Amino acid sequence: MVKIPVAILGATGAVGQRLALILAEHPWFEPVYLGASERSEGRPYGDAARWILPDELPARLAGLRVGSVYPEGAREAGLAGGAFPRLAFSALDAAAAAPAEEAWAQAGVLVVSNASVNRMRTDVPLVIPEINPGHLSLLAQQSYPRGGGIVTNPNCSTIGLAMALKPLHDSFGIEACSVTTLQAASGAGYPGVPSLDILDNAIPFIGGEEAKLESEPAKILGSYQGDDKGGSIREAGLSISAACHRVAVRDGHLEAVALRCARVVSRDEILAAWAAFDGGLGALGLPWAPLRPLVYIEAEDRPQPRLDRERERGMAVSLGRLRPCPVLGWKFELLSHNTLRGAAGGTVLLAELCAARGIVA
Repeated sequence: MVKIPVAILGATGAVGQRLALILAEHPWFEPVYLGASERSEGRPYGDAARWILPDELPARLAGLRVGSVYPEGAREAGLAGGAFPRLAFSALDAAAAAPAEEAWAQAGVLVVSNASVNRMRTDVPLVIPEINPGHLSLLAQQSYPRGGGIVTNPNCSTIGLAMALKPLHDSFGIEACSVTTLQAASGAGYPGVPSLDILDNAIPFIGGEEAKLESEPAKILGSYQGDDKGGSIREAGLSISAACHRVAVRDGHLEAVALRCARVVSRDEILAAWAAFDGGLGALGLPWAPLRPLVYIEAEDRPQPRLDRERERGMAVSLGRLRPCPVLGWKFELLSHNTLRGAAGGTVLLAELCAARGIVA
């Protein structure tokens, strides 16, 4: 197939590097433009990126010159007419993402964003492909020209929680949920938390994280009201209380979850709901879709970041320790890979869904 030309914005950062690694060999997408901060502009990607991943920097991207995070940079790069990006992957921080993503969308490019700035906009889809693909209909509310638009990937800690809750909410209804996270150091980007702050320590605060974890699932688990020409999201009626912590783990967010369902439910019913959940993506043939989005592990001391974060190329959510909760009813542990399922891999999967549905112009 003819590959879709794409841009990576924030290409030198931790998530941008993950995107570069995935997209360099992607069967559907072809990276033709890399955007980053002013200090990287004009330099070959191999020189501009302080590579932090264990896999080698893709040789075919090493010589690409880094441009600005705006579409003007792609125009100035002298790309062949057919190679101008039709899709932009945003791994920018919130401050840079706000104007840059708007500029790309105004230029007629679909932006698939890992940034937080546009997630809760009423006209922007906040999508986990296995959960709420129908929310992409919100794009009809956006007024960008020539096929431009913005779709967003949720917060890295939200994704694992929402995926675990989805089959339970559909089957039994969830009224209340409490979640305590132990989040990997890589979630803070690079260089992230200073070593003398995180070693031999746990930090019980991550700026803005608890608010995201408490608000985003209601939008994701909500229902789209309308048609392809317009509509809105009716948020799910569940209350979430979150406490977020940074810990000395490289990759993998561990979350301790307790919940109250709308009716009395048994352990077997919960396990059966998780086991039956396949995400509904199989017929689309999306390259980064996991075969098993949810994997329950019976061992009493699992999941663990070091042992379980790489399941399904880091795209599965691992579950374990389902047991009664004397306060809310049931509690369990979950683990998701924060820079793959929760960031770069999840963003690529969302872009694949958009391509499969013909949304990429």
